[in-house]
Amino acid sequence: MITKALDAFKTGEIILIFDDDNREKETDMIVAGEHMTPQHMTTLRNDAGGLLCVPLSSEVSNKLGVPFMTDIMDVASAKYPVLSELSPTDIPYDEKSAFSITVNHRKTFTGITDNDRAYTIKELALLCKNGDYASLGKYFRSPGHVTLLRAAEGHVLKRRGHTELSIALAEMAGVTPVAVCCEMMDDITKDSMTTDDAERYAKTNNLEFLSGAEVIEAYMEFKESKL
Repeated sequence: MITKALDAFKTGEIILIFDDDNREKETDMIVAGEHMTPQHMTTLRNDAGGLLCVPLSSEVSNKLGVPFMTDIMDVASAKYPVLSELSPTDIPYDEKSAFSITVNHRKTFTGITDNDRAYTIKELALLCKNGDYASLGKYFRSPGHVTLLRAAEGHVLKRRGHTELSIALAEMAGVTPVAVCCEMMDDITKDSMTTDDAERYAKTNNLEFLSGAEVIEAYMEFKESKL
């Protein structure tokens, strides 16, 4: 199953990943950033409906110079003390927030349309693929409508959120470690979509469904094979 999922991810298909019963208990739709299209955006917006974010590997984040949002808050808290009070120290399922800055490509208009967000994401991934990290400010503005996430260094070896699972998938698939993730929500319960319903959606739409445990196990084997 992981081989089929990696092949699908590599060619720009949507992959569904359920993280863990002991974490968020959520299934995310995941796409490789370099293959992002407006149709992907429409599907994620309508069929997932959560917050659409762009995970970056820690290496890419460092090369871009993109910080954690909490680091920005720490620096700015001397002038704006309320930022210290807002520090996310009580996340029930995690120790640290992966949130970073938000961006729009400078060629977008409002930045929120499916066309605009898909363009921002794809161009960011291609900028990273081409190693043009120093040009981030030339082509992108902040704040914007695309939320960036910083994966932990070592990603799933250190943290097991969808941010890290996305980057592990990208590394194994051999694509640029810039991904797109969006939580699947439920219209009836107003909660996250159940795992059973997410699996049914995957089968109905011929998409690959993976558990976080499967991704982590495959990544461990992948790393061992490189030794």
